[in-house]
Amino acid sequence: MPYIPTVSEQLSWWYLDPLLGGICNHSSRGHILKDIYRYVYASCFAEVNGTSPLLNEYPPDLLPKHENAKSGHFNDRFRVQIFGKPSTTVTSHISKDGHYYIHPDPTQLRSLTVREAARLQTFPDNYFFCGNRTQQYTQVGNAVPPLLAYQIAEIVRDFLQKV
Repeated sequence: MPYIPTVSEQLSWWYLDPLLGGICNHSSRGHILKDIYRYVYASCFAEVNGTSPLLNEYPPDLLPKHENAKSGHFNDRFRVQIFGKPSTTVTSHISKDGHYYIHPDPTQLRSLTVREAARLQTFPDNYFFCGNRTQQYTQVGNAVPPLLAYQIAEIVRDFLQKV
């Protein structure tokens, strides 16, 4: 896929690589038709209301048929990442399904790609994840955000230089 850099000026020094000729780890996973219906409802709801719908706000025919949906413990099972708001914490559960990481654009009807999740975790665009897609999602979800690690390392370096 062609490399079209789009980040804020503040973070462009971290994310962007002028030598990168394409983008890797940026293909979306397949979804069953029922989930696509849920995604269109959730992303349109989020676009209008600025928040993801809870399960009790879904039309009855879009509710999952499994017991977890009826228990009330997973009322936010389908969560849209909303433009301009902090994202949901990216965890390794993203490797199981993408229901907690729905793309905010109602025309895309999908969960986030590995690259999009990696961006949320502050991986630079030139970082390549190995393995199959499930393994890649797990790597992203288990990682300490690289920008956080970098900032901690700078503080430790500055401290050690004074000692």
